[in-house]
Amino acid sequence: MRKTLRNYALVASMLLASVASFGQSRITGTVVDAENGEGLPGASVVLKGTTNGTITDFNGDFSLTVEKSTATIMISFVGFQTVERTINLSETQSLGKIELAPGANELSPLEVIASVAVDRKTPVAVSTIKRAVIEENASNQEFPELLKSTPGVYATKQGGGYGDSRINVRGFNDENVAVLINGVPVNDMENGNIYWSNWAGLTDVTTTMQVQRGLGASKVAVPSIGGTINIITKTTDLEKGGNVYQGFGNNGYLKTSFSLNTGLTENNWAISVSGAKITGDGWADGTQFVGYNYFMNISKVLNDKHTLSFTGFGAPQVHGQRQNMHSIAKFREAPQGLRYNADWGVLNGDVVNVEDNFYHKPQFSLNHYWTISNKSELSTAVYYSTGTGGGGGYATEEDAVTGFEPTFNNYRTGGTYSPYDLDAIVDLNQTSSDGRALGYLRASRNDHRWYGVLSTYTQEINDNIDILAGLDGRFYKGIHFSEVYDLLGAEYVYDDNNMNNPNAALNVGDKRDYYNDGLVGWAGAFLQGEYSSGPLAAFLTLSASNTSYQRIDYFQYAPEDQATPWQNFFGYQVKGGANYNLNRNHNVFANVGYFEKAPDFDAVFQNFRNDINSEAENQKILSYELGYGYRSPKFSGNVNLYRTGWNDRTFTKSFQGEDDKLYYANILGVNALHQGVEIDFTYTPVKALKVIGMLSLGDWTWSDDVNSVNVFDEQQNIIETIDQLYIADIKVGGSAQTTGALGIDYNIIPAFKVGVLYTYFSKFYADYDPTNRTSSEIAGIQAWEVPTYGLLDVKARYDFKIGDLDANLFVNANNLFDVEYISDAQDTNSTAAGASVFYGVGRTWTTGLKINF
Repeated sequence: MRKTLRNYALVASMLLASVASFGQSRITGTVVDAENGEGLPGASVVLKGTTNGTITDFNGDFSLTVEKSTATIMISFVGFQTVERTINLSETQSLGKIELAPGANELSPLEVIASVAVDRKTPVAVSTIKRAVIEENASNQEFPELLKSTPGVYATKQGGGYGDSRINVRGFNDENVAVLINGVPVNDMENGNIYWSNWAGLTDVTTTMQVQRGLGASKVAVPSIGGTINIITKTTDLEKGGNVYQGFGNNGYLKTSFSLNTGLTENNWAISVSGAKITGDGWADGTQFVGYNYFMNISKVLNDKHTLSFTGFGAPQVHGQRQNMHSIAKFREAPQGLRYNADWGVLNGDVVNVEDNFYHKPQFSLNHYWTISNKSELSTAVYYSTGTGGGGGYATEEDAVTGFEPTFNNYRTGGTYSPYDLDAIVDLNQTSSDGRALGYLRASRNDHRWYGVLSTYTQEINDNIDILAGLDGRFYKGIHFSEVYDLLGAEYVYDDNNMNNPNAALNVGDKRDYYNDGLVGWAGAFLQGEYSSGPLAAFLTLSASNTSYQRIDYFQYAPEDQATPWQNFFGYQVKGGANYNLNRNHNVFANVGYFEKAPDFDAVFQNFRNDINSEAENQKILSYELGYGYRSPKFSGNVNLYRTGWNDRTFTKSFQGEDDKLYYANILGVNALHQGVEIDFTYTPVKALKVIGMLSLGDWTWSDDVNSVNVFDEQQNIIETIDQLYIADIKVGGSAQTTGALGIDYNIIPAFKVGVLYTYFSKFYADYDPTNRTSSEIAGIQAWEVPTYGLLDVKARYDFKIGDLDANLFVNANNLFDVEYISDAQDTNSTAAGASVFYGVGRTWTTGLKINF
């Protein structure tokens, strides 16, 4: 299981090592991939039998100080076989080039919890992005955008606000893509959503990001339908030191960051901290932002059996949003052009983000790694997360001012493309005879508290068989309410939505419209058997979970009736697969899985009330996949075929009405079929040149029509009930079903690297509007197909010295040719003229300098 790593696994697996000692000898070398000769950044290099070690740099180079005249060095990297090299320092101090062959290297305890997939062993379709690639491409992009050259992935910035990105994998939106940070799930426990603004800026501390498409390798009881995104942050850097970074870019983008690491001290402590501040005006009008991120890890090697590691990180931010789509004609007519945004205003000469987002979701975890014996280990993570914040909007007293709400945007100026004239609203409020607000700003809040524990026990049965068992327990409380944010010169606002406090006069900070809690309990367990013998590796996983829901409504019910009974749903999954390495070059794999997933919270409690849906049932998913891989020193490639059937899907779909307001449709019992083929490759004809490419061909379709759909406004009021929704044979929208990418990286000299990446998107259908799919006459008619587009990104990196310090200069330009393209669309009548759209962000650029010490 980990026999060759036993004496140093605790340290190497957590990226811990000692501060380099003074004097004696310094061993150097370069660690490369045996198949393509490419340097492996982040490989672990440890003096055997000690905790003295380091990691390789961007080019795979390392330098390690030792005190002995003869030393044995152990080199390991995830997905590669571990090797040993013995050196006589009286003869040489260089190990030269050390080749690591792909293979079944044992995973560290953190990687076990995080369910990291291993190339040519784990039978899933996987793409891994290493730290060096993240560092070079991050620029002002967010997590989802870094994956745009991955097969099956479609990512956009939506309205362009900071952290407002979204991602689809194989046509499934992020509600159905499991996102794990260090093995801890972060999808919202009520609806599965991912809010990337909660993690904006954390690319700084990410060492590896892995996308497992389809069933994935995750062992936690959460089944992922589209795939799993694993984000592994650094724990503690191997060497003492740190860095500072300063970057700037288009539209006032400014980023300042730092990182400090102690290395492993003589007392076996190691501490790593980092932080950053990011500000900018945003590409679209009214999307300025201020964001921070912080990270810390404190680790203690207690002895050769026990290690503790405490990690905390967060990314508080506030940013203006462009929340509302518009017609193509409106963008064309607007003086601001594609940057037009109707969701901000001016008050006393200052910009006010009427539609904004503000949130802080810190996450803390304590990990314990216990080597019970040379055949068994236990890895446990206890975590806590708290979220505070929400999003803004406007509100009006419609009874007092007829027709006021539609003119809120241009009350004084009358200009169609003017921002909100909030000074005019202040003036209007002054006309109120009793000081009551006729128009004001509100905020929709979604606070939460989340507690959880993950524990994985590993037992080596023999040289070929391992058994893993684990527990996954969680408790989540979502706190949902709307509050008065700014009275705009008024004394109070009238609200009659709380039956327990009718005719209330509310001040800033008081709750309005709705106030309810969503409680979710989760208890899951898994058992996995792994078999590995020569070229064959196989696994079988059984997992089960019980999901419990309770809703507490403080406004619509009397105190004795506010809490519902707990509603319980038992789910399970069975999945298995095998990989067979035909020879050094060729491998094939297959996997299959069936699982049942609890319905979403809103499918259980309908109509934003305590109305329990007695017909709510588990969602049912059957998925299988075939894959082929080829590896050689110069060329590596993969081909994957997949088919996923999803029955009894439940989801709450948001869409924009003709009045530019957001509405929600609670759609139950939908069936869909997602199938396709994915191809990706890497070609390295010479060491200095690398070519990457991918092609993804998807066919994703809704299978059946749907009966009885309720439509709600933002105040959670039912405004319409749809008897029949005609969506059978309609293509799943919101994601390009055909994507491609071609990239080239070239080292002009060892210290100077340039790169280009072209991405292509086609067969992209707009999301359907439920209120326009109610007639049998539209049955079978496809939603509008967004025009095909392609984008070109360029980058450069230069490594140099400032005195004795290493420095890196990064330059990035995304959408270099400023292509005009539609990144998000909602269909109305299957024509371009009737669609509401977001145009994608135009040319952006950043440059930054990092100094390492």
